[in-house]
Amino acid sequence: MEKKAEHKFILVREDVLPEAMKKTLQAKELLERGSAVSVGDAAQKVDLSRSAFYKYRDTVFPFHSVVKEKIVTLFFYLEDRSGTLSEILRIIASYSCNILTIHQTIPIQGRANVTISLNVSDIRASLNDLLEELNAFEFVNKVEILGSGA
Repeated sequence: MEKKAEHKFILVREDVLPEAMKKTLQAKELLERGSAVSVGDAAQKVDLSRSAFYKYRDTVFPFHSVVKEKIVTLFFYLEDRSGTLSEILRIIASYSCNILTIHQTIPIQGRANVTISLNVSDIRASLNDLLEELNAFEFVNKVEILGSGA
């Protein structure tokens, strides 16, 4: 009896991926959103050959699509300013994420750490979009994905 191949998954930063893999991800997103009507259309829109798309389509995935449990824990490094946490919660809510837990340390030397666990099963965009918006917020020094799962 032939043994089924087991695949090992590795999390890799997007900027180190070959261009064809990045374009495959873009094409898959166009298809998922309905912005392309076919594989050929999606491949053409991102300037990728159809053969390259088919080569990588089952091997490269956006992070949010492989998170099965849909629970993500974010760790924030924040400046201690009035309204900062409130603005972060507003941004998270605008993405239709359900906040499960919040833990904030006592601010020391003008900085505080906040850990927020989210249910992202109904997220209205990608997790990357949410992270980019949170990182762009003036008083957020850094946002990291601490973990995912239930």
